[in-house]
Parts: sequence; C-alpha cells; structure tokens
Amino acid sequence: MQEKHTKLPIFNGLQKNVYRLFLLVGLLFFFKVATHAQTGKIKTVVIDAGHGGHDPGCHGASNNEKEVCLSMALKLGNLIKERYPDIKVIYTRTTDVFVELAERANIANRNNADLFICIHANAGSTTAYGSETYVLGLHRTDAQQKVAERENASISLEDDKGAKYRSYDLTPDGIIALQFQLAVFHRQSILFAEMIQKEFKRIGRYDRGVKQAGFLVLYKTTMPSVLIETAFLPNPTEERLIGTAEGQQKMAQAMFQAFVNFKNATEGKTATTGTTEQKPIETKPIESKPVENKPAESNEQVVNNTETKTNLSKDTGLVFRVQIETSTQVLPKNSSRFKGLEVFEYQDNTLYKYCTGTFPNDLQGAKNYKNELIEKGFEHAFVVAFLNGERISIEKAIKLAENK
Repeated sequence: MQEKHTKLPIFNGLQKNVYRLFLLVGLLFFFKVATHAQTGKIKTVVIDAGHGGHDPGCHGASNNEKEVCLSMALKLGNLIKERYPDIKVIYTRTTDVFVELAERANIANRNNADLFICIHANAGSTTAYGSETYVLGLHRTDAQQKVAERENASISLEDDKGAKYRSYDLTPDGIIALQFQLAVFHRQSILFAEMIQKEFKRIGRYDRGVKQAGFLVLYKTTMPSVLIETAFLPNPTEERLIGTAEGQQKMAQAMFQAFVNFKNATEGKTATTGTTEQKPIETKPIESKPVENKPAESNEQVVNNTETKTNLSKDTGLVFRVQIETSTQVLPKNSSRFKGLEVFEYQDNTLYKYCTGTFPNDLQGAKNYKNELIEKGFEHAFVVAFLNGERISIEKAIKLAENK
C-alpha cells in the first residue's frame, strides 16, 4: 500500500516569522561586513592567548605553551594600549584559566571586534624552527593539517567533549563557502598575516610563511582573524626565545609593528615599516640556520559584490573568467605562479588581480574550467564576471546570463 503524504503549506505564520528573522540577521551581518570594509577603522582588538588552565598546550624543557602565550598576549596588548589609548583591547584570558575554543570566538563577536589575534607556540621535533601565521582555510599539506588538529584537540577537554563543534563544516566545500561569505575579512586576514611574517623576518626569525588550515577557534569569528605559531617550543633555541621575558617582548614588538602597519593600511594611511617610535629592545641574537626565504604566495579568495572599474580588455558583452591570483604588486605575465597560463590583469584599489580563460555568456563553461584549474594546483580559483571589460558582481552576471 502506497503511503500518502500530506503537503504542507510553504510558509505558515511561524515559518514566515522565522524566515523574516533569518533575513534580518543576514542583512545585519552583511551591513557589518560592508561597514567594516568601508570605514576600516580599528576600534576593538581581541587578543587570544592559546590554551590555559588544565590545557597546557605543548611543552619545552621548562616552559609550556599556555604560559608563554599568555605572556606574549599581555605584552602585545600593553603595546597597543600605550600607542593607541582609544583602541579597546580585550583578552580572552588574563590568567591561567581554561577557555573553550568557541567561547574565544564568541568573545570577539560579542564585542564587535575589528581584529582577532590568536597567539600559540608550535609543537614538533627539537630541530624544527621558525614562525608561521595561519588564516582559516584549506590546508595544503599534511603538516598544516596536523597543526590544526593539535590546536583543535583542546575540545576534548571541554565539558561536552566537543559536541558543540559537530555543526562546524570543515569540509573543503564548507570552508570555501565560508570564505565566500566572509570574503572581505578573509582578504584582510591574509594581509595582516603577511605583515606579521614580514616583521618576524625583520627581527631574524625564519619565515615559514602564511598558511591556511581548519582551526576551530577561527571558524566563527566575523572579523579579520589570524592564528600565530610564534616558535617551536620543543626546540631548545626556540624555547630560549619565547621562554624569556626579553624574547617574549621582542616577539610582541614584532606583532605590534605588524598591527601598526595593518591599521595604517586598512585606514588608508601610509603604512609604517621597520621599528616603531618606541625604543628598540636589545636582545641577544637567536640562533637559526641561514635559509633563503621565499615569499609566501597569496592565498586570497575574494569575490567583490560591487562593480569595479577594471578596463580588463576590449571584450564586449558579458564574459566569465576564472581568477587565480591576487598580488599587492604587478606580476610579470610569465611568472611561474601562473604555470604557463595566459592571464589577464585588472586592478581593484591597491590590488592586482589575475584571471584566465574567456567564456562569453557561459557560466557553466567557466565553472568547468575552474574545476580543471583547481586540479592543476590553483586551489582557490573562482569565477568572476565582466561586462564590456568592467568587473561586475557574479550575482548581476548570473541574472544577465539568465535573461539572454
């Protein structure tokens, strides 16, 4: 006997109210993103010292992660307060207490923070060295995945053993969708991370680059957010750096200078480079292997919802392309980063963006090509649209294509 199914009305009164509520929340969130992108004013910074309480993190010979991270976090906050008394500095913890990963993000969101800085120390062999900064994204190597898994392991120490994180979609599709939703913040996170690495390199640290991985502490933040792996605590030389007040101050000073540069850049001021006006801190040289540092590749994935003047080419009509690279400087067309592809350059504010492929009024063709490029190593390729040579939002392009 075939079971009968009763059709429900599409929206009853309660459903309509719920729908309106979700629409309102979405509009408010979009307004926050748009407002932040327009003003770029940094008024509130949340600094998160990793681990704490019954979660010590990784260990060195005489130091553990929770202690050295707290010390660097407090020092960084003090530097910001001294230089910018109008900026509100909030710590996720100021003492040796355990704070859940989700709550750390909640603290930033509740306070409408403009920047979230998470400070950690790295685990590894006794010979591993260097500093690296992460943003939320797709890991490219097993090593990056292991770093995220180690930091995420703190959820096993929470009261519910991590049950609340079951709704977090850390699949590639889930993270890409989140990056799409938070495109402006993702771009700014990468910019800040690059500035942090630049300052670390300036003080003699080995630059391990800007990387991406699925960190739970960054998953729910709705502002530019980074997680800094300052040094490898199991390495005796590295421990002598972040395990002493002198070295911690040196690292905090570098992070602070990156903050100054990021603040100037996002607020439209001339970026400061080098040391700040404060007296440089004299420190003993930290031993490290002389290694040639390669510049970290940009991992940006940005989708602009506003039309921008680009004058990409003389193409007329609606054309879809696939964007594969973004840079703060002009890249030569034969750059190895393009892997031999013919690229088209356009400028969006201070960024130079590069795309490939030409698909007149053919969104599906561009999508298929994007998938091919991802398989070839362009992991963060995405489709963009142009009308008569000018960049337009993908939403407008889809509507135009549908009306053809």
